[in-house]
Amino acid sequence: MAHPPTVAGIGLGGNAGQPERTLQRATERLHLVPDTRVVACSPTYWTPPWGVSAPQPDYLNAVVLVETHLGAPALLLALQVIEHDLGRVRSAERNAARTVDLDVLFYGQAIIDQPDLVVPHPRLSQRAFVLLPLADVAPKLELPGLDRVEHLLDALDPDDFDRIRPAGVTLSVEGQAGVAD
Repeated sequence: MAHPPTVAGIGLGGNAGQPERTLQRATERLHLVPDTRVVACSPTYWTPPWGVSAPQPDYLNAVVLVETHLGAPALLLALQVIEHDLGRVRSAERNAARTVDLDVLFYGQAIIDQPDLVVPHPRLSQRAFVLLPLADVAPKLELPGLDRVEHLLDALDPDDFDRIRPAGVTLSVEGQAGVAD
């Protein structure tokens, strides 16, 4: 008997090149990951860069939920391949501009603490630009070791939301990205 799939949350972001096009392509590529199905896509949001010293463009952020039969390390590897294929160049500089960044935000109810993979994402509960799109697709989700998404969002400083603005683009569950009505 096959095991049921695990629901995982993927954070998408990017601010170099053409972020709208790159996030659409990343979502399309997520549809091609073996043993994985995209089940929900959030609207996109523009956010100024956080924790950077040099000026850089705003980030486009979104969250995609997938059902996957892949283990968490295999899912992370698939995300890294997509990043590479879409022009991501890893920099020694923390928070450097990037074409695309794909993060495993959560993996079912697993708590994983490995050198290359920590889930839930270690700063997920502190980042409005992640929690806002996650709340769009799973507000009642209970994140292991944390709280429900809607409660985490309510606990953030309201000033954190002043910096975030809707981008008007929603990534599609069917594999084709489009513009929201």
